Amino acid sequence: MQVNIFGLRSCCFGIANMILVRRMREKLYDALLLQDISFFDEETVGDLTSRLGADCQQVSRVFGTDLNMIARNVVQGTGALIYLFILSWPLALSTLVICSALATIMLIHGQYQKKAAKLSQELTACANEVAQETFSLVRTVRAYGMEKHEFGRYIKWLGLLSNVYLRQSMAFGFWSSSFNFLYHSTQVIAVLIGGISIISGRITAEQLTKFILYSEWLIYSTWWVGDNWSSLMQSIGASEKVFLLMDLLPSNQFLSPGRRLQKLEGHVDFVNISFRYPSRLMVPVLRQVSLSVHPNEVVAIAGLSGSGKSTLVNLLLRLYEPTDGQILVDGVPLVELDIKWLRERIGFVGQEPRLFRMDVSSNIKYGCPREVTDEEVEWAAKQANAHEFILSLPNGYGTLVDDSLLSGGQKQRIAIARAILREPNILILDEATSALDAESEHYVKRVLRLVQNGSNLRRTVIIIAHRLSTIQAADRIIVMDRGRIVEMGDHMELIQKDGLYARLAKRQTDAFA
Repeated sequence: MQVNIFGLRSCCFGIANMILVRRMREKLYDALLLQDISFFDEETVGDLTSRLGADCQQVSRVFGTDLNMIARNVVQGTGALIYLFILSWPLALSTLVICSALATIMLIHGQYQKKAAKLSQELTACANEVAQETFSLVRTVRAYGMEKHEFGRYIKWLGLLSNVYLRQSMAFGFWSSSFNFLYHSTQVIAVLIGGISIISGRITAEQLTKFILYSEWLIYSTWWVGDNWSSLMQSIGASEKVFLLMDLLPSNQFLSPGRRLQKLEGHVDFVNISFRYPSRLMVPVLRQVSLSVHPNEVVAIAGLSGSGKSTLVNLLLRLYEPTDGQILVDGVPLVELDIKWLRERIGFVGQEPRLFRMDVSSNIKYGCPREVTDEEVEWAAKQANAHEFILSLPNGYGTLVDDSLLSGGQKQRIAIARAILREPNILILDEATSALDAESEHYVKRVLRLVQNGSNLRRTVIIIAHRLSTIQAADRIIVMDRGRIVEMGDHMELIQKDGLYARLAKRQTDAFA
């Protein structure tokens, strides 16, 4: 019967543990996904994945083992203590004093283990971050012969982690020694006081024997409670950061539903926009920038690196909020619009498009707000000059994407196809042709010409490019420098002005001469 009850209790705690860990991971992942981009600028990927993995798993010990064993031993210890008082209250008091001393050491040891566990989880996250970064950049590491350097970075964190584990082991040794000393002290006291009680006739030898057995039961119950209490404190220490992350409120853009316009024309106004990244508040990125982009207009933004070109796009996508000023879309402030609805109508290709580890067709369909057919996927790939190389892959559109499988230019073409498939009202190309060869760039520029000539692809297009050959046919070219707009006009007008754009064009011409 006892075995069945034990098995039933373990089963119930195991099920509760599974449900707890699953819900914890779900809530943590959901909380992280809804944070502002600035949150991910400050947190490392290795740290967040460590919280999702190791830290949540550490919490599973709470229900799976710790609380289970604590509950069991508290019940057993309480029963033993009651019986000891029935047998002999003087002996029971002496045993209770020793158990109290043991419990005090247990609490101190548990608090230490909690702090040590929190520190060890942080160090583990740092070590995981180094390993993840090294493996993701292994080609760079190999090319520069930095294997020993990266190994040194990793073992530095492992050394710090080993020191924490060493101190934890020493603390556990102290706890075990204290238990052994107090346990044997209980036996000695029981024999001395019990012997005196037998001589005086207050208890019998049989009662003393029972007392010693039940006192051992009480001491061992206290030991197991202490051991599992220390483990419980470790789990709590390891999960503190998890609970802090779970309690984070979602980004403001997800809290309010916002407005949905009947039709998005694609008129964008940047009104006196200033911006500083939260991680670099002392460095102004944009300074009082005002710009209007008209519906169905192709606007190119050029300038030196760090001039604020990509930041304008990030603000339009509402990845960040302007420090000052506001952005209007069709005359409506961006903060008042339903951001999910707006993003469904924007096609975006970033500087370094990253593809997901799924087949090519799924990568092209990714984020499309409507159901699409295979024919539409192929059409988008043809527009981006990606269809032929996709067919040459082992399984065509069903080929699983791998970083080593595709070149940078091929990834960019798939990303462009993904943006075209959405049939967006606003198309943003942020250095989207930087890794393309001349022929592929020619096809992408053909798509831009279709936009300008009023075909069914007609939409507002914002292009950011260092390669000026990509943007010469734009309706307007905006030239930025140090966070300000310094020039504006078409290609020939800017060349004739002989300003920054003309100098950039001359440098690129000289580079290819």
